[in-house]
Parts: sequence; C-alpha cells; structure tokens
Amino acid sequence: MTQKVQLFITCLGEQFYPTVLEGMVTLLERLGVECQFPNAQTCCGQPFYNSGFQSEAGKLAKTWLQTFGQSEAPIVSPSGSCVDMVRHHYPELFPAGTPEHAQAVAIAQRTYEFTEYLVHVLNVTDVGAYFPHKVTYHASCHGLRGLGLRTEAKQLLGAVRGLEMIPLNEEETCCGFGGVFSVVYPEVSRAMMQNKVQNILASGAEMVVASDAGCLMNIGGGLRKAGSSMRAVHTIEILAASESNGGLKRGAQ
Repeated sequence: MTQKVQLFITCLGEQFYPTVLEGMVTLLERLGVECQFPNAQTCCGQPFYNSGFQSEAGKLAKTWLQTFGQSEAPIVSPSGSCVDMVRHHYPELFPAGTPEHAQAVAIAQRTYEFTEYLVHVLNVTDVGAYFPHKVTYHASCHGLRGLGLRTEAKQLLGAVRGLEMIPLNEEETCCGFGGVFSVVYPEVSRAMMQNKVQNILASGAEMVVASDAGCLMNIGGGLRKAGSSMRAVHTIEILAASESNGGLKRGAQ
C-alpha cells in the first residue's frame, strides 16, 4: 500500500526556500511516498502565539486544523519550529472536551518534521545522496528541545556519500533567531548570532547545515555580515543532492 502524506510547507519555506520544498517532494516520491498538498493551508499561528495573542493564534489554528483534517494522512514539514507549534501548543489553544481540542490532539500525533518522518516512520537513514563537501551542523532549538530530535538529521547526513561532517563548537547553542525573540530582543539576538557565526567559521567547513528555515536565514545573514561566502543550507538540500544533478542546487540563503 502506497504511503501518503500531506505537505505542510510553512511560511518561510514558501517565501524563501522553494528549492527545499522541491527537494522534499523529490525525496519523498523517490521513497515511494505520494505527496498531497492542501491548497488552503495558512500560517500555523506561531508568531501570534509567541507574542501572547492567543485568540488570534487560535483562529489560525482552527483554520489549519480544518484544512489538514480533511485527510487522515500524516503531515510532514521541513520545519521543526512549526511542527513543535502544532504538536505541543495546538491542544493548549482549545478547551478540553471541545471538538477542536480533540482534533488538535489527534492531528498533533501525526504531524512530523521531515527527518523525523524518514527515520522513525519510513525507517530510512540512507536516501542515496551524494555530496562531496565538508559541512558542519547546527542543531535547531525547536527540533532539538521541542521535538527531541538530536540524531535524526545526523544519521541521514552521515549516510551521504562523499560528505565529511566537521564538528561544530557549541552545536546545540541557539543561533539567536527565535522568531519574535529576535525582534523583541535584537541586541541579545545579534550577540548570540555572532557567537554562532564565529564558531561556524572556526570549524573550517565549506558550509553549515540546519533543519529550520529561521535558523538558516539568521545564520546566513550573519555570515554575509561577517564577509564570508559560506552558505547556510537546509538538510533537505543536501539529501536531495546526487551525482546526476551535480550536487547542490543554488537556492535561497
């Protein structure tokens, strides 16, 4: 029986990382997974939620649940941040005993971050990728602390032919983005970002990889401000690379 999934592409993915979304579809279809795209999907409401606007977040969450509730297929996203919102905070937005709460709990149980889905649902750790470069890995906070994903992306990257993983000092330290955090506390965010960039540059890697668009945007901007040509790339971009496509496509940074 063919496995089917619903794609939750996220706001940042749609606006800034279309090649990551293309790579996600390519990889899933290569693994025999049929991808469905709910056209009515919207922002998950995380910016509202993190800013304390619970009512506004709840309205978006209700629409999101209605959209993805049309199918029983698992929901897969390239963002640990957005998955963390759906899995842990959606049930908090609706009173226990209401239909919305029950739906939020049910959908939370079948919403996955991409690497989590590959490793724990499909039981895949080698997607046949080829990427002959030195990379270092930044552990995104929401994936690491929110979802408990410490090894999944590394398992997948470790199986990529030609790839050399370079250790990163303070790998699990936040890059300073945090969505709304970087807006409310820009000075603190900037200092955290600069520390992360210094460690990345000191690693000697050719590029840094992470599994969340927010981290990639923040780190990529920090690298450019530091005058570095090093790229910040999504895990999916590397997993989608092969000898036939010449390695990594040049997408957004």
